[in-house]
Amino acid sequence: MSASPAPHLHWDKRPDLERPVVLAAFEGWNDAGEAASTAARYVRDHFDATPVGTIEAEDFFDFTVARPFVHLRGGQRVIKWPTTTVYAGSIAGAPNDLVVLIGHEPQLRWRTFTDHVVAVADALGASRVVTLGALLADIPHTRPVPVFGLADEPELSDRLGIRPSTYEGPTGIVGVLGARLRECGLSTASLWASVPSYISSAPSPKAALALVEKISVVLGVPLPRTDLEIASEAYVAQISELVAEAEEDGIPELVQAFASGTTPTRGEPGRSPQPLRLGVRVTLPGWLPRQVETHLHGLAADGGERLRRPRLGQDRVLGQTALGEEPDVADLEWVRLQGAAGHPAVKDQ
Repeated sequence: MSASPAPHLHWDKRPDLERPVVLAAFEGWNDAGEAASTAARYVRDHFDATPVGTIEAEDFFDFTVARPFVHLRGGQRVIKWPTTTVYAGSIAGAPNDLVVLIGHEPQLRWRTFTDHVVAVADALGASRVVTLGALLADIPHTRPVPVFGLADEPELSDRLGIRPSTYEGPTGIVGVLGARLRECGLSTASLWASVPSYISSAPSPKAALALVEKISVVLGVPLPRTDLEIASEAYVAQISELVAEAEEDGIPELVQAFASGTTPTRGEPGRSPQPLRLGVRVTLPGWLPRQVETHLHGLAADGGERLRRPRLGQDRVLGQTALGEEPDVADLEWVRLQGAAGHPAVKDQ
């Protein structure tokens, strides 16, 4: 079954690829700790995948929510729109080539948008589409990152060693896209890394590393991960230091409870652990996206104030929207209701 026509899909060139695997990641609600988008960019850069097409933003974004950026280039102001970009590259010695699709989660016309992604897969003869995501979970930062997901093919699921999610509830573009891909008869897999809920605002190279390890299995080729491993070790060490300093906020007790698998205690009536304010000392390797480094430098400049988020439900936090805007009232209400349900941050399979 083919998707509907895709008038907003524009090709710079049509690459000649061998049954490519498509990786799709979207910044925003599906991308806790920027882990999914970081993993997609890491794989894209390793295989030197280059832009071959775009899905225009005009019909899929509310620009009062996900605002475009203005940049100075040669003294002239240039507007950068939240376009979804398609990259393609070859994988030497592998039976499949690579397509990477990276963008921001759209606000509008998700059914039409997912048809455009299906059109990308159809046009390039994709053998499989793998969606990437990251979610907040009650886990400690010191333990291995749990990866959940699903795969249409049992053999691939066994090789990945993933546990299927039992989540039911509101979903994001990744969940909607996965359903549409299956409706269209395309082979799919979905991989979700877990990010500790008390450090939701900091980029998580450790969760990105966990996704890259699974992507290596899907592609059937080894992926060097030294940069990610170094960044992950620094991430754990620096967060451990900040946790130790956050005794007044109740964070050490929270981490200990997550590590032991027990329910965190609330301590004084009406007082709950505060989310960590991270970023002031995090150092990341040069391969990470420039916007992440800029974000962290900004945090250092303002003492971490940008990491503050509305206090919601059971002291959960909501990440920024796709282009750095604060969440709107509807988003805050959804998280408040999810907090009342007891597990507001686990978002999708």
